[in-house]
Parts: sequence; structure tokens; C-alpha cells
Amino acid sequence: MLNISIVLYHPKWEKEVLPLLKELLKVKNLRKIYLLDNSEEGGTPPNFPSDEETKGKLQYVIMPFNLGYGKTHNFALRESAYYLTDFHLVMNSDIQVKAEDIDAMHDWMMVHPEVGQLMPKVVSPDGNQQYLAKRLPSPIDVFGRRFLPEWMIKRRNKRYEFRDLDLERPINAPYLSGCFMFLRTKAAVEAGLFDERYFMYPEDIDLTRTIHRNWLTLYYPAWTIVHAHEKASYKNKHMLWVHIQNMCRYFNKWGWLFDKERQIFNNLYVK
Repeated sequence: MLNISIVLYHPKWEKEVLPLLKELLKVKNLRKIYLLDNSEEGGTPPNFPSDEETKGKLQYVIMPFNLGYGKTHNFALRESAYYLTDFHLVMNSDIQVKAEDIDAMHDWMMVHPEVGQLMPKVVSPDGNQQYLAKRLPSPIDVFGRRFLPEWMIKRRNKRYEFRDLDLERPINAPYLSGCFMFLRTKAAVEAGLFDERYFMYPEDIDLTRTIHRNWLTLYYPAWTIVHAHEKASYKNKHMLWVHIQNMCRYFNKWGWLFDKERQIFNNLYVK
């Protein structure tokens, strides 16, 4: 069985959330959807699914204040661990995915017990691929992408995003995006769930690399989802500062210049 958690903050109910819920409620292997609202006001919108429609499979929780991305998802992940739910899907509300594809991922994971985490191919609404499976970042990979001219980091960025490999084949990647994390609950629990010291941004890097130590963490392009990625830190100075602060916490934890595990994991893919 499968639990799904979605963290909201001033959500686009009619455009994103309600259509997504309608599709997710068709998932055959679904146990429960946790809709976790970090917005200050909260409150259900018009046309919100009724208990009769959801058959008890939707739990909408208004959080007391904005707890951050990883800490809020941990609320639902702990429920998955408590109820021994096999899998837990962490996802954004700006995702378009077919219910039958989620069921197919569930069934595939059931027969591949060595896989702790899976992410399908991700494209933008215009059909262009998003390069969301990556090697582990160094400070230059993170801050160079934001502050240096593109020509200075183009070659390095290509390698960071695995564009030096065939992206039509699976890759055991040490960093998979938090927009869609199909997790084996046991693997996530062994990794300690999301590190709650991060308010937002590097929690997906941290969790994937920890799972990657003992499990396969696969980019698996057999399925494709659509992600309307807004890149908030590129448009909002406050979110940019949040991004910088939390990436500094990440490098303080794992190492700035010297990160032996980063070197080992990334060199597996030298080409």
C-alpha cells in the first residue's frame, strides 16, 4: 500500500490541487493522502472533495504555522512508519501524474526490493525535460548556478545534471528532486526521514544521499510526469536568502571542500 503527502503554502486550489487530488484518489494501491497546509490562514476551498467521495482516504491538516517542507512531510512519513505502509510518495502540488502510472511504480517497487527511492522522468508543461536527477553538489555547483555567468559553469553544470549520460536509461543517482520522491518507507526510516534543520531546499539532497548508502535511488524514465517548476528563489529575494541559508547548513553538515562521500558517489559516474 501507499501513502501520499503534499505540503501546501498558499495553494492554487482550482488550477493545481483539486485536479491533482481527483487523479490521486483513483490510485488503486492508495491508503491515504495527507494534505498538509502550511499557509497561515488555511481552510478548505469550494468544491473540496467530501468524505463520501474520498472514502476516508484524504486527510487535510492545517498546520499551526509554517513548519518547513521536510518537517511537515515527516508528519505523514511517521504515520506511514507507524502503520507499516510499504511506500510513501512525497510530491508537490504542481505535479501532473496519471493514477495508473503511480500504481505501476508501486508494483515495480514491490518486485525490486533493492530500490529505496524512485523518481520518473520529469518534464515541463511545454514538454522539455527537467534535469532533476543529479550528482551530489559542491558549493560551486549550487552558488555558481545562481551567481556566475552561464558560460562559466556550462560544462560543469552538464555533468552535475547527468547530461553526460543517456537519460533514457535508469541512473542510480545520489540526488533526486523533492518534487516527486517515491520512497520505500523502510529506507526512509532507516535514513532518519527528512533532516528538520533545513526549512526548505536541500532536504531532498540530504535524504536521497543517505538512502543511497544502502539502497538504489533510481532515476527511472519508464514513466513521465509534468512539473510546473516555478524556481521561487530566482524570483523572490526572501526565498533566495532562505535557499542560501539552508544550503550553508547542508555544507556545514556534509563538508564544503572536503566531502569524501560526495567524491565517492560522484566518481561512480566519471565519463
